[in-house]
Amino acid sequence: MEYIRLNVEFLRQRVPNLTVAAAAAGLRPATVSNLCTGKIPLARAEVRTLIALADLAECSVDELIVRGNAAEMVETGIKAIDLFAPLTRGGTIGFVARPGMGQLVLLAEIFHRMNRNGYQTFFLKPKEETVGLSDVINETKFVCHSRLDAFEKIQQMSKLPIFLAADRQTVITGEIYSLLENLREKGISPTTLLVDLIGEAVDEQEPYGPLDTLWQFDADLVSRKIYPAINPLYSTSILIEGAHLAKAHLQTQQQAKKLLRRYRELRFLGIDRIPASDQETYHRGLRLEAYFSQPFMITASLIKKQGVSVPLQTTIKDVQRILIGALDDEEVESLSYIGKIGG
Repeated sequence: MEYIRLNVEFLRQRVPNLTVAAAAAGLRPATVSNLCTGKIPLARAEVRTLIALADLAECSVDELIVRGNAAEMVETGIKAIDLFAPLTRGGTIGFVARPGMGQLVLLAEIFHRMNRNGYQTFFLKPKEETVGLSDVINETKFVCHSRLDAFEKIQQMSKLPIFLAADRQTVITGEIYSLLENLREKGISPTTLLVDLIGEAVDEQEPYGPLDTLWQFDADLVSRKIYPAINPLYSTSILIEGAHLAKAHLQTQQQAKKLLRRYRELRFLGIDRIPASDQETYHRGLRLEAYFSQPFMITASLIKKQGVSVPLQTTIKDVQRILIGALDDEEVESLSYIGKIGG
């Protein structure tokens, strides 16, 4: 099945104040916004909306559409990511976090894992130094100091799968859009990861524009030292929303989110006020939350615990065991910072 999406990079270049311009053209700003972020699949967009957007950009409707193969998952071996918000090959992934929540450690860990899997990793280095930036640089094969530098280096490796990371400032300036558009003209579609070193993305409705995957970090998990602090309820992927994944994956993901949503409501109530009928849900939520903590390879020397990679199918089976109560008698601590259950 062909995968199509709105060419938002091109659209925003042609129409900088897109929301305002869309409203003036008689379009609902919320509809345009949802098309840009992927909340509304392009296949469900009204023809008149696409025609109106093309008129605003002074282009054809075909120029507004990016076509490709069906969205495909890149398995990372990181349990919380692979189950709840899978990384999309050739897509754009946005990190939403405040400083100190572990986003740069996660980016460095992903680069470490992708390097081992034959990917070429590129980092468009921001001008300002930030705590944790050295971790990313140490795990990057090619550090780039400008858009032109990145374009030239990526072109040289164009026959290999590519991961490109950049700071949100390149989104604000439009630099990343120009780079990606130039690369696509050469037939190169890197998997792009966007981080926010300042932490402003948390307060923005659309911090990066269109995203194929969103990783929202959770302050509550950080406060309890549960890493990676990926929020399982607010992190998402077009792979999940578009049902591009296996049935067992989608069902397990939905069941886990349902349990964790209720578990979080019960935590808010307080342990002493949890009804007897919800005790089982609460304790399974505790175990499931603990299971998604995971030691990283790049932090092994720091935390004195070997990093682990867990295949997606193993994660699905482990989560299913927790959901049906097979681990109800296990101590919560025994599930913290492990790989697979029993491993």
